[in-house]
Amino acid sequence: MTTEPNPGEGEKPETFVPTPVPTPEPTPGPRIPSKTPLYEAMNAARYARQALIKEIEKLTETSLICYVSPNSEIERDDVTAMVDLLHNTVPGAPIDLMLHSPGGDIDAAEKLITLIRKRAGTAPVRVIVPDYAKSAATLIALGADAILMSDSSELGAIDPQVDLPNGKGHLQTVSAQGYLDAFNKWAKMLRENPTDPVARLMLDKMEPSTIHRLEQATTRSRKIAAALLGTGMIKDEADASAIVDDLSNTDKWHSHGQMIPQEALLKLGLSVKYLAPHDQQWQLYWRLFCLQITAANGSVKLFEGSYASLALP
Repeated sequence: MTTEPNPGEGEKPETFVPTPVPTPEPTPGPRIPSKTPLYEAMNAARYARQALIKEIEKLTETSLICYVSPNSEIERDDVTAMVDLLHNTVPGAPIDLMLHSPGGDIDAAEKLITLIRKRAGTAPVRVIVPDYAKSAATLIALGADAILMSDSSELGAIDPQVDLPNGKGHLQTVSAQGYLDAFNKWAKMLRENPTDPVARLMLDKMEPSTIHRLEQATTRSRKIAAALLGTGMIKDEADASAIVDDLSNTDKWHSHGQMIPQEALLKLGLSVKYLAPHDQQWQLYWRLFCLQITAANGSVKLFEGSYASLALP
């Protein structure tokens, strides 16, 4: 059996030590507001991307803004985010736009590139395409003074895509120009042979109101494309019209998603600058794009610059 030792002579038993009374002077804090450690840790990926953007801007001496949307289409709500992205961009200074998009609303696309050009003023605007800028996104690229591309880069045809009901009443996306081409084909066959049963059957499935709607859509797309080319890289109206005809040609580009590489665009007369995959500058762009594409997963659209970073659904 053991017993607790008795305190030695002169020793006092332990007593409760109260919390110290706060001093009149507060604990010193930062001289200027700063990010809290937890917030900085939670947003470390964003800060890493923005640090890389600043590194690229220092190299190119140009403001760099990015619109990365791998799975969602361009729409009117994107305008608000673009205005926010341009908030700290110096008016009258050159702007680079890194663009990755499958396309979308052509009117919204026109508004986006118009906003960028107005902020740049007479300074040059370049569009950087790390992977793809298709359909309406191609229209945005046509509004630049130059397009930066590499082996992985592609634009697309600019014929509008519209949703029309099929024979079962379900909506399906079709090429407006392709639909009109089919209408003109069957109409020609019926004029040549008024008793052609196949031509008559096919034309009976095409409503005049649909034809009119698609004609308006293709005309609108062509006019936007020609006007955007005229703001930057192609000043001659005839040359601009020829380029628009080519990019709308469904006989040449058999699918809306068909790749149009930089070699084909150069032959059309567009101002395209090619950077090899292992070029130092392109490596910086590609590294940034890889960081952004992992952040813009699912339906997220990423609007990002050296100041603002918006990840929107």
